[in-house]
Amino acid sequence: MQLFWDKLKGWGPGISDLALRGLAAAVILLIANRIVRVVRRLVNNALERSSADRVVSRFLMTAAEIGIYALAVFMAADSLGIPTASIVTLLGSAGLAVGLALQESLKNVAGGIMIMLVHPFDVGEYILFEDQEGTVEKVGLIYTTLMTPNQRKITIPNGSISNGVVVNVTGQGKRRLDLEIGIGYESDLKLAKTILRELFESHPLILQEEGVTVYVGELGESAVTVGVRGFTTTEDYWTV
Repeated sequence: MQLFWDKLKGWGPGISDLALRGLAAAVILLIANRIVRVVRRLVNNALERSSADRVVSRFLMTAAEIGIYALAVFMAADSLGIPTASIVTLLGSAGLAVGLALQESLKNVAGGIMIMLVHPFDVGEYILFEDQEGTVEKVGLIYTTLMTPNQRKITIPNGSISNGVVVNVTGQGKRRLDLEIGIGYESDLKLAKTILRELFESHPLILQEEGVTVYVGELGESAVTVGVRGFTTTEDYWTV
């Protein structure tokens, strides 16, 4: 029995040190949990005051929480005497491998975040991108979905859109309407231009304050192309 108590007394400093390390680790994790709650509250308050996209806000908030907890775990492990250098090296190698494997997907996620933050277009607007066009139905983290006028659904990777040229057709309150027709060379060109001008100037949905322009577009092999331009509101464009 005396031998047991002697050994216990010898273990005393080690047990005390381990208890203190465990207490320090617990305090670190507790502080990290408090920080996460504060960050979540601040992000939610900022979201209510701004027009930031909720998907992006949740994604960034989740990423911040993971980062805070990961840092806290490493600090807690270090306080317990667990070697973290090898863990960091292992996670770094694994992260590099995963990053290379998911390179295109990560590029699309980054593109989706940029689109949601910068807002080059919004849901419901009509855009042109390369040889595709349509009304924006959904902007996700990875893909943007368009609906064409003939009801075809197009899915485009966000990485391509964020690095390409996008024309937002309905981004403004008004649009220019161009109408071109072909008439024969024997036809009365002056009369054709007069009819086109009267057509636009008498239309109730054409914005007369923006002016109407009539022009000769092209002298083709069998016809003369005559055109007219005028502006209308974006919502009335297809009606006109």
